[in-house]
Amino acid sequence: QVQLVESGGGLVQPGGSLRLSCAASGNIRSVYIMGWYRQAPGKQRELVAAIISGGSTTYADSVKGRFTISRDNANNTIYLQMNTLKPEGTAVYYCNLKSPPQNCWGQGTQVTVSS
Repeated sequence: QVQLVESGGGLVQPGGSLRLSCAASGNIRSVYIMGWYRQAPGKQRELVAAIISGGSTTYADSVKGRFTISRDNANNTIYLQMNTLKPEGTAVYYCNLKSPPQNCWGQGTQVTVSS
């Protein structure tokens, strides 16, 4: 099973920026989807952004233009650059990798957007 290790969460003021990292270890297959999800208290976990092995990306409407997902293929690492953060961005952010039959999750990292 692939292991996912996240970093970069923390406390930031509204309008500020954070960059999350997710390093994958193990046998990464050629075809995969990696993404970032988030879950706020009392809400369902939602997809924030995803990137496939071919390079295509997708974003939730709520973060388009502010967040950017990227990857470092050599190190099997993905990033989520989060700009112009809003209080509603406060959530636990989770890294995910899908490469059937594998479906792996990180432990999550807390992002708090507050004055």
